[in-house]
Amino acid sequence: MGSHRRVGVLGGMGPQATVLLQERLISAIGAEDDGSHLPLLIDMNPQVPSRIAYLLEGGGEDPGPVLAHMALGLESAGVVALAMPCNTAHHFAASITKAVRIPLLNMVELAAARLASMLPDGGSVGILGSPALERIALFHDAFVRHGLLPCYPPDDDTLLVAIRRIKSQGVTEPDNAALAEGAQALHQRGAECILVACSEFSLLADAFTSELPVLDSLDVLVDEIVAVSTTSA
Repeated sequence: MGSHRRVGVLGGMGPQATVLLQERLISAIGAEDDGSHLPLLIDMNPQVPSRIAYLLEGGGEDPGPVLAHMALGLESAGVVALAMPCNTAHHFAASITKAVRIPLLNMVELAAARLASMLPDGGSVGILGSPALERIALFHDAFVRHGLLPCYPPDDDTLLVAIRRIKSQGVTEPDNAALAEGAQALHQRGAECILVACSEFSLLADAFTSELPVLDSLDVLVDEIVAVSTTSA
């Protein structure tokens, strides 16, 4: 009790995804009482400028400085590492890491490393996430280092509509259908594994079935938070 190290969370992108991270962390710990759970410090900031508006629509405020300011606040509060349960926001990871001295548990890098352990060299990974991920080639460098190939669904507009609907209404039946259709399209395009690469989609990742192995990037982040929090300095 009291021996775990505190991790800071850059949250609010969106709020449900941040809550889901907490829920999965609770499930990941075989806690006997309150003191057995992991200590977190969460900056729940839904006012982080829209990543989609900035990256896809060419307008809006740069989220980087806001995320850097949040990271500084968490660092000054004494956390040992930072986590951010939003894949697209990792485009601004450099702004965060330049602002602080503590590490960012980079969900993109962590997911790529886990996928590399699951697939042969040159394995094709089907990515279910925001269309911004392909536009900004978010996974490109990490995949190249690990010998992986990204594969994207042809109808990314449907997935973007689903993301926006989940943010505004929560999960609905059309969102389940959109995710299932996206996974099927990726299978037909030759993907050998599906990566759930949007924390809104993590909310319904258990609601669709796939003939392919499925890895949720949020689960990879949960594993790393547990490892960092429970490891002695």
